[in-house]
Amino acid sequence: MAPPPPQAPAAATAPALFERDRQFATTLARGIDILLAYRPGESLLGNRDFVLRTGLSKSTVARLTHTLAALGYLRHDVALGKYRLGAAVLAPAYPLLCGMPIRQLARPLMQAMADEVSGAVSLGVRDRTQMIYVETALSTPDLAFAPDVGAAMPMLASAIGKAWLCRAPAEASAPVLNRLRLEDPEAFQRATPALAQARKDLARHGYCTSREEWRRDVFCFAVPLCTPVDSRWFVLNCVVLARTGGFHAAEDVVGPRLVALANQVETRLGLR
Repeated sequence: MAPPPPQAPAAATAPALFERDRQFATTLARGIDILLAYRPGESLLGNRDFVLRTGLSKSTVARLTHTLAALGYLRHDVALGKYRLGAAVLAPAYPLLCGMPIRQLARPLMQAMADEVSGAVSLGVRDRTQMIYVETALSTPDLAFAPDVGAAMPMLASAIGKAWLCRAPAEASAPVLNRLRLEDPEAFQRATPALAQARKDLARHGYCTSREEWRRDVFCFAVPLCTPVDSRWFVLNCVVLARTGGFHAAEDVVGPRLVALANQVETRLGLR
């Protein structure tokens, strides 16, 4: 089954949220919105696409794409009149990932679990109103739902997003919840009961779940680490195909195993 339509790009920097912040650089934010307008599987976008996805004017988009291309963050395909992401986009990501030693520490443990449950085990952190995978281990490279480093997950519809919201302290989670509510009030209202259940599940079982909220062909489980690592709240996530045995059969195997994995990672990090 094909994955659901991608989330609206974080191009929604929601300028209204920052209109009272005198230090907020709106032009910089708009340029970043252009880069974030690309969705998985897309390699070419034109100025008209950017206008539609960011809500910016044609003249503003034209100036931004010209500047980003000059700096190497976009590559202009003259023949098609469209833009590709440039290699410069990757440059900031490398020092970020290298600065997360938890990735190297957790990966062999994640791989062992992925092989055991025939699924994908990932490590993620929050980026605004979504979760971003920073490491992933797959049982086989041809998984239909194979995620990758950099993949973004919706906050309210995914197990990993709900786990972050349930574990992060109120001072961190409250602004995120408020922004989610402002961005899509109807979706937020629909997700509220599931988030309340996720809090109960985390308290009772130690993990959060997602059955058909993200994709209908997979079951998802997530466990947040017990404390921040380098000021970030990391969450371990496991995705397996929806099998004949049903959700509860998968939960009996994957849930406790993911909790054990989180305990192993926390122990190796000296958090326990």
